[in-house]
Amino acid sequence: MEAHLHEWLNLSIRWVHMITGVAWIGASFYFVWLENHLNRSNPRDGLSGDLWAIHGGGIYHLEKYKLAPPKMPENLHWFKWEAYFTWMSGIALLCVVFYWNPTLYLLAPGSTLSGAEGVAIGIGSLIAGWFIYDFLCDSPLGKKPALLGAVLFVLIIAACWGFSLVFSGRGAYLHTGAIIGTIMVGNVFRIIMPAQRQLVAAIENNQTPDPVLPAKGLLRSRHNNYFTLPVLFIMISNHFPSTYGSQYNWV
Repeated sequence: MEAHLHEWLNLSIRWVHMITGVAWIGASFYFVWLENHLNRSNPRDGLSGDLWAIHGGGIYHLEKYKLAPPKMPENLHWFKWEAYFTWMSGIALLCVVFYWNPTLYLLAPGSTLSGAEGVAIGIGSLIAGWFIYDFLCDSPLGKKPALLGAVLFVLIIAACWGFSLVFSGRGAYLHTGAIIGTIMVGNVFRIIMPAQRQLVAAIENNQTPDPVLPAKGLLRSRHNNYFTLPVLFIMISNHFPSTYGSQYNWV
């Protein structure tokens, strides 16, 4: 009975994770594409650019304000639940696949760690990954995008190498992906959404919005866009043992 329950939980949570992940990644890619394709020549007053597009038999006209319109619309869609449900379903999947029976699937064969210790390492790494990333972004290094990217690249590989010493190949890969996913949802929850709320509140209170916060939110949104590439690779790697099963899988 337990085996059947585990199998159906695995399948149903994975299905939800895939659907919400597609919605989140699709929105992320779309808005970065939109930002890069705005027509910025002679925009209307108050706008930073606009875009005409055709899709599904309809013609759309999209406009981006430099900060915000003079008055907020009654209905404003917030892109957040795609991110939140993707992360929550991902953590649920991590629990079902690896933490349900950590000595069987999480730990490397012959590991001297207990199951509880392996789970503690996994959860602790997700928390540490977010705080290290956030600290680096807010440090002087954050003003040097190329150098910041290189440092993050090295740190993520180092995390994968460290995981490969204590976890199974799949466990190492999926926890590396979980760190990146936690960073991405942390950007939404801790940076992007607060910046958007302050922007809306300023407009509603007839105050001049602070342009620094939206700019910071846009930067973190771009980070998320790039992070999706290794995350997607890690997700499909489970179907290819030649990746996670290699002696040099961390590479």
